[in-house]
This record gives sequence, structure tokens and C-alpha cells, in this order.
Amino acid sequence: MGALKREISMGRLRTLVVLLVLVLIALVLRAADLQMFKSEFLSAQGEARQVRTLTETAHRGAITDRHGEPLAISAPVQTVWAHPGALLEARERWGELAAALDMDREILAERIESRADREFVYLRRHMLPARAEAVAALRVPGVSLTREFRRYYPHGEAVAHVLGYTDIDDQGQEGVELAFDYWLSGQPGAKRVLRDRHGRTIRDVASIRPAREGNPLQLTLDARLQFLAYRELKAAVQRHDARGGSAVLLDARSGDILAMVNQPGFNPNNRSSIRSDRARNRAVVDAFEPGSVIKPFTVAAALDADAVDPHVTLDTAPGTMQVGRLTVRDLRDYGTIDLTTLIARSSNVGATRLALDTEPADFWQTLHRAGFGQATGLHFPGEARGTLRDFTAWREVEQATLGYGYGLAVTPLQLAAGYTAFANDGRRLPVRLVETADDAREPQRVMTADTAGRLRAMMEHTVGSEGTARQAVIDGYRVAGKTGTARKAVRGGYAEDRYYSSFVGLVPASEPRFVMAVVVDEPADVHYGGAVAAPVFREVTASALRMYNVRPDAMPEIPMQLATGEEAQP
Repeated sequence: MGALKREISMGRLRTLVVLLVLVLIALVLRAADLQMFKSEFLSAQGEARQVRTLTETAHRGAITDRHGEPLAISAPVQTVWAHPGALLEARERWGELAAALDMDREILAERIESRADREFVYLRRHMLPARAEAVAALRVPGVSLTREFRRYYPHGEAVAHVLGYTDIDDQGQEGVELAFDYWLSGQPGAKRVLRDRHGRTIRDVASIRPAREGNPLQLTLDARLQFLAYRELKAAVQRHDARGGSAVLLDARSGDILAMVNQPGFNPNNRSSIRSDRARNRAVVDAFEPGSVIKPFTVAAALDADAVDPHVTLDTAPGTMQVGRLTVRDLRDYGTIDLTTLIARSSNVGATRLALDTEPADFWQTLHRAGFGQATGLHFPGEARGTLRDFTAWREVEQATLGYGYGLAVTPLQLAAGYTAFANDGRRLPVRLVETADDAREPQRVMTADTAGRLRAMMEHTVGSEGTARQAVIDGYRVAGKTGTARKAVRGGYAEDRYYSSFVGLVPASEPRFVMAVVVDEPADVHYGGAVAAPVFREVTASALRMYNVRPDAMPEIPMQLATGEEAQP
């Protein structure tokens, strides 16, 4: 009996050994098959599960001012993303992950579950590197980091309306960022990476296409003057409880835009606070009826057309004039005046007489050549052309009102550009915002050099003791300019208590270096351009003159005795 049991046990043992040997042989054969005949297939399957192709974001080109001062730069940030399938298997980690992401757990759960059938979902974009690394340190399955870039504007509100901003995908949305998005945007790259079973990147495998950085862009702006102009305009809008305002400062020699600011402003570094009504560049996209700042062009048109003699006198008594059913009014009865007094005291009656004495075609030609009713060529998003009706459609009353700045619409930028004609012997300069732009546009002849010189001399009296812009005076410099106070158009006519207050000036008047237009929308207290807009011009251009070392042209003469060291006699 015992021998029989031993024989059965030995049989079982031999059977087990045979089975083990067969299994071993099968494993060896299988391994050989996989290694020798299916290695490429398995390798591909392994890569498909562990190797991924990632997009490498490109660095957006920087924007600088004329001196190389950074206006817009891109800083690297981290974006947290996840593989929803892997993250669904780690529900117990969602609470600590949500805390690290500074998110509500319910919001995180909804985001993951609603995208369970995808392989990619953003959890938090544009995180500071230190906070993102804290998320990565949790080592939650399926969660990874990728580098992106976030746009940053060092000068904030001061340059916001010119630059615009970018969205979370780094695409331009307004201003220069939108207009030159094709130039500033880089070319994304691609690379293959190896990941572990939790979806974390282990190492880079290969570069498919390197990312190409965007191109830099240099503007004509001077960051110092941009800040000063923004500060002064904002102070004026607040001081007069106005609805808004714009200011444009040009280099009178080149047409370069040195500063262009608006109110109300916005912070381009805080996307969540940006409102469309605050983001538009009013200096370029908002056209308005300018009022009396057009009068120098009315006088210029009359002189160039030989409609009047430079020494003509005009009877403006009794301070009113009837044109059809329209009554044109001056602030008071100026009596008989010359052209200089017309400009200095801003006589509507005098301007109307000149406009009606000038052939419509000649008057229209002057306004058209000044750039009114047409784009400046700046190619700024949403730029307004303004309005200047063809002279063949003018009625007498329309020609009359054009004489003192009603019946046409202009932008603050167009106004500043138009006034460059008075600074450059009658030639309007093309405006420029991009320093590196290949701009072949030629200056436009608006009036004769003699007429431009006469008008500049007349406009100096506007800033004199009898003029409407005494607050534009700058010590040591001769200033030429013109004020404007225009009622706002409303349904059914013009408002009695809502105005555009403006001032456009040149300095130094003897050899202009700067042209500046200032427009304030609906000041609540005083509404005269000389009181509201002229002080902004004075403060900004006075600083510009110092910064650019412009020689004074109105220094008082030194008596001979003082010049030779002798004491002056009383």
C-alpha cells in the first residue's frame, strides 16, 4: 500500500515537472516571438501609451517706446492641465488639488467629469511658477504642468489705449496688440515627451519643430511724455467732473506720435476688469464736431483763395448774424475786427462771413487737405474717418456753420495732424506710431507757407492777454493755438449744457517742435476750452520742452547796462 502511494506521488511530480517545462518553453517561445517578430509593433504601442506630442508656446514680441523702454513684455507662467481619465481614478485627491489650485472642489469636479471622454483639460492657466510647482509637488495622477507666456504692461493704464491687450491665449484684442498681432505673434513649436503611467512628463524625447519667437515692435511714443499726458488729462477730467477726454502730442518736425492718451482708462494687466467702453482709443475712434478750433483753417482758406485781403476788417456788429433761419452769435459785440482779433477772440460772426465769402470748392479743398473726413493712414483698429460732406451738397447754412466748426466731425488725432500744417510752412505731415514702419507717405500741401506763417502769428494772440487761452502760457516760450467750445449734438438739435472743450497748440511758435490737441468731453462746471483743455497742453508741453532741451524763444531782453555789469537806472 505504501509503495503504491509513493508511485502515485512520483507520477504526479513528473506530470507537474513536465507541465512546468512546457510552460517555460511556451514562455521562451513567446518571448522570442515578441522580441524577434513583434518588437516594432510593441515599441509603437508602448510609445502610443507613454510618448506624447506637446505644443511649445512661442514668446510674443516685446513692444518698446522710442528709447527702448519696455511697454509690453511676455513673462513665463505655468499652466496646470490634466488627463481626465487618470484624474477620475484619484477622486480622493480632488480636495487637496482644488485647494492648491485655489478652486472650489465642486467646480473642479464638474470640469473633470464633464470632460471625462477627453485626454486634455485645463485646470488653471497662467499660474505663478511657485504656486504651480506646489500643485506639481502633490503628484496627483494625471496632473501636469506646461509653460505658457502672459503679457505684462509695466506702464499700466498710461499706455493701455494705444497698446490694447491680449487674451488668455496671447492673441491681440485691441490697439497695437491687435493691429500688429501677425508681427508680434510667434510660431508655436512641437516636441515629443515621455510620460509615466500617471501622465507626468519624465523627459523630452525629440524636438519636432522649435518655437519661433515673435518680432519686437518699437513705437514712436515717449514713455515719459505718455505718462505725463495721461496724468494731466486724468486730473483735468476729474477736476471738471467730465465724462472723458483725449490728448495727442506730436513731434511737429516728423509727425511722430509722442503721446496719445484717453479717459476713462483701464488696467490691461487685469483682464477681468476690462470693459469695452473703456478700452477704445477715443483719440482715434471717436469723431466729434470740433467747434472753433477749425477757424484757423477757415481764415487760411479765405486767404489762399484771395477771398479777402490779409489786412481786411470785418463788421461783426451787433454780435449776431442771420443766415437763413440760423442766428450766428458771438459772446459779445466785437464790432469791427481784423483777422487776428477773429482768431484771438474766436468770433463766430467773423468766421461765418469769411466762410460765405470763400468759394465752396476752395473751402472744402483746404479742409480736405488738412486731413478731415479721411483716415490718417495709421491703420489703427476702428479708426474713424470723421465726416466732411462734399461741397457740391452744401447749403448756405452748412457752409456758414463749417466756418466755425459745426457740420463736420473729426478725431483728436486728425486735429493734431491738421495743425502740423501751421508748423511746417503749410504742409500737413503724415502721422506715425511705429518707429520701424516703412512709411513713404509725403506731406500734404494744405496752404501756402505765407498763409501758415500769418495764421501762426494770429494764433499767438489767442494765448495773449486779450485771447481765449491765457492758461496756455508757458514761461520763456511763444505759444500759438486755438480754443474750441462746441455744443454736443443730441436728438432734435444741440444740447444747451453739454460741450466738447478743446485746445490745439504749437510750441515754440517761432519754430514749432510740438503740436498738441486736448479734448475734454462734457466738463460739468466750466466748459470753455481755454479753462479746461489749455492747462493740460501747458503742463505737458512745458515738460516736453525741458526734456528735449528746446531753446526758449520768448526770453525777456536784458538791458545793456545789466549785460555789461552796470546797474540799471530807474
